[in-house]
Formats: sequence, C-alpha cells, structure tokens
Amino acid sequence: MLSLTRPHRHDVLLAATGLAGGLLLWLVGLHLQNGRPFSAPWTALLPLAGMACLELLRRSAPRTAVVAGTLVLVADQFTPGNLATVLMYTDLMYAAVVYGTPAAARRIPVTAFLVTVAVTIGFFAWFRTGQALLIGTVTGMVSFAPAITGVSVRNHRDAAEAARLRADQTALLAEMDRVQAVTAERSRMARELHDMVAGHLSAIAIHSTAALSIDDPGTSRDALGVIRENSVMGLAEMRRLIGLLRDGSGDDGPSAAPTLASLDALVAQAGSTSAADGLTVTLDDGHRGAGPLPAPVELAAYRIVQESLTNALKHAAPGPVEVRLGRSGGRLTVEVSSVTGDRPGPRAPGSGTGLLGMRERVALLGGTFDAGPVSGTDGTARWRVRAELPVGEGKIGR
Repeated sequence: MLSLTRPHRHDVLLAATGLAGGLLLWLVGLHLQNGRPFSAPWTALLPLAGMACLELLRRSAPRTAVVAGTLVLVADQFTPGNLATVLMYTDLMYAAVVYGTPAAARRIPVTAFLVTVAVTIGFFAWFRTGQALLIGTVTGMVSFAPAITGVSVRNHRDAAEAARLRADQTALLAEMDRVQAVTAERSRMARELHDMVAGHLSAIAIHSTAALSIDDPGTSRDALGVIRENSVMGLAEMRRLIGLLRDGSGDDGPSAAPTLASLDALVAQAGSTSAADGLTVTLDDGHRGAGPLPAPVELAAYRIVQESLTNALKHAAPGPVEVRLGRSGGRLTVEVSSVTGDRPGPRAPGSGTGLLGMRERVALLGGTFDAGPVSGTDGTARWRVRAELPVGEGKIGR
C-alpha cells in the first residue's frame, strides 16, 4: 500500500539532484542510444521525470518505487535514454533491499540475478554474438549489483542493531544485579543492626520503666546499673558496625565479628540483665570439640541465640531460659526455649522483625527454621526457637 508520509529530506535531495543532472545531460545532447521508436530528444525527459518522482518514495514505499521504476526503465529503452534515469533506478533497487521488508530483501537479489541470467541467455540466443554478454553485464550492474550492495548494508545495520540491543539488555541486567545486591546488602545491614542493638535497647527500656515505676532506691540503683552496662555495650557494638561500614573493618579488624566462642559471655550478660525479672539463662553447648564451623554459620548461630535471648527478655515469663547447641549429621542445631505466660513488671514492645531476621539468616544458609509454642517436659507452656544449619562449606546457600 502506498505510503502518504512526507518524503525524507535525503530522498528529496536525491530526486532533485538526479533530475538536475539528467536535464544537464539532455541539454548538452548526451544520450544512451539511437534509433529508438521515439527518437525525439524530448521523449527521454518523460522517463527522467518519472524516475525522479519515484525517488521520493525510495524510503517510504520502496517496493512500489522499484516496481514502477522497472516499468519506467523499460519505457526509457524506447527513447534516446538518459544516464541519470539509469542511475536513479540503481538507487531504487538498492533502497528496496535496504528499506524494504525482510522478505523483499531476500527476494529482490535472487530475482535480479535470475533476470540478469535470463536477459543474457535471451540476447545471446537472439544475436549469437558477444554483444549479448555485454548486455547481460549492463543488466547485472543496473539490477543485481545494487541489490547485493543493499544486502551487505542491511546486514551490517541489522548486526549493529542486534549489538545495540544486546548492550541495552546487558546494561539492564547489570542494573538489576546492582539493585538486587544493594537490596541484599541493606537487608544484611538491617539484620546486623537489629541483632546487635535490639537486646541492649530492650534491656534499657525495661529497666528504665522499672526504675520510673517502682519507688525503691535499691531497685532504681540496680536498674541504672543494668541501663549503663547495656548502653556501653550497645555503643561499642554500634561503633564496630560503623567501622565495618566505613572501611570494611572494625577497631579489631575483620575478626571482631562474634563467634560461638563468645556464647558464654553472651549468656552470662543476658542472665545478669534478666535476673531481676525472674529469668535464669543456661547454656548447653554440645557442639564443642566437633571441629571448626564456617564463619557464616557461626555468625548466624550467634545472632539467633542473641535475638532469642532478647525476645525472652521482652516476653518470657519467670523461669528457665535454655540455650542448647548440638551438631550431628553435618548440621548444627540451635535451640532456645523459654516459659510463656503472664509476667510481672514492664515489657518492651516487639515488632516481629527479630523472627523475620532469624528466618532470613537461616534461609540464606540453606537451613531450616521454626519458632512457636511447644509443651515442655514438665508440662509448662514454652516458646521455642529452633534452627538447623548445614556446616559443610559446599552446602551453604548462596
């Protein structure tokens, strides 16, 4: 279907240049052939004008332009002819391959080659002389050569477009990877910040509330001592985290990350903080002597215990808080249980992010996590957090 869009400015320039050049050749009396049915010199201007008009369609309607141009070129053979008419036809053939549909770009070179062969054979059978080969060569130069040139140019353009699309896709994938990496790092930082500071802030909140609500100098003094201890420890943890974020290492270097060797100190600190609330914290470490653990597993296990003790301080009823660690079958088991029920005194509010953080840590290592109410051996209702972490380096999730 013929396009009605405005011709491209380059097409207008080609049409004007071809027409002006043809008029110049006509004025100086240069023609391509003699003895044609329409031998008047002015008749060559009609195909020239028609071919110049078709140049305006070379980009917007290439198939229409090359079909009509072929008819105009045939008509030009019955006139004295004009070199500009032939040159503009070669451009139409080239444009039909470059700007046409993919199917047309495949068919036109084949058709031009078959026409060239047919013309050569036909004129050779007619003339029986070498002149037929010259006619075939000219036909090939007018039709087949520009079509092949168009194929080459189109292939280069398609390759360049494909390379550009691949580059865009690569850039998009790189941006997606960057966003995912930033999101994962922000989640990791949020877990670390919560696990390091939440316990200390919870203890400060509970004991400051107790100091404000109980009018007893001894209780207030004890509460202030716990507040000061947790404030100092929380400040130290914050400084270490800031050091890690600033230059990749804390004050003590990369080894400052907590390990399971620090569980005794963590349990002791939790016990002293929660003693006033009737909680007794005990540690049953059954993994010692079973060999070293991967660093990510040690950090995850430590943080799970730390967060579980923080939750016990905020929500557990008076009674034992038991921390158990075991290792068997290539897995490290971490279990923390505490008594559930009503408890006297103030409680710190919870947001649920602690359980979410523990679940994320375990999932990143390819382990299993469970948290919920269970029945104790003595029949008491207890809240248990249990995680199983793979200890083989090759089994740790990425």
